[in-house]
Amino acid sequence: MRNTMLRMLAALMCALSVCADVVPVADFDLQKMAGKWYLVGFATNAPWFVNHKAGMKMGTAIVTPTEGGDMDLSYANLNADGTCWRMTHLAKKTDIPGRFTFHSQLWNNDNDMRIYDVVYDDYALVHTIKTKEGVSEVLNKLYSRSSEVSDVVQQKFVQLSLGTGILADNVAMLPKNAECPEV
Repeated sequence: MRNTMLRMLAALMCALSVCADVVPVADFDLQKMAGKWYLVGFATNAPWFVNHKAGMKMGTAIVTPTEGGDMDLSYANLNADGTCWRMTHLAKKTDIPGRFTFHSQLWNNDNDMRIYDVVYDDYALVHTIKTKEGVSEVLNKLYSRSSEVSDVVQQKFVQLSLGTGILADNVAMLPKNAECPEV
């Protein structure tokens, strides 16, 4: 019970202080975000991640802008048995460029997603606050246009993650993985 209360307090403090200060990149351009990205880094203190991070591998994401300025996200990850795990979200634009919100049907949580840093032909650092039943958790992702990412970009990802309260042990660079076939 005490650990649960401490986690809830830490998440609340993060959501109210450090994480609330994560602002989207200036001059965000959704059209330039379009296309295929590799999910190469993943960071969160969420208990499920701590228990499963050793088995996680690189996946892909396809970003498709909608006519209304929202972001359609399609994720795919090849499982060890050759099947593909897929998930899609329609992230709704907000009044702040580079900030989107969506509800995950799969995980039953509300997501406040911010594109924190991006070089459109290289990498994107994405910060998300996930809230379920009043409890918030931070998730940072590092996307790359290729399955390789420079040490400098990895360091930016680590610094973002540590700066948003994620423990160093919970910042993971994902090992390469074969890709799911196109649908």
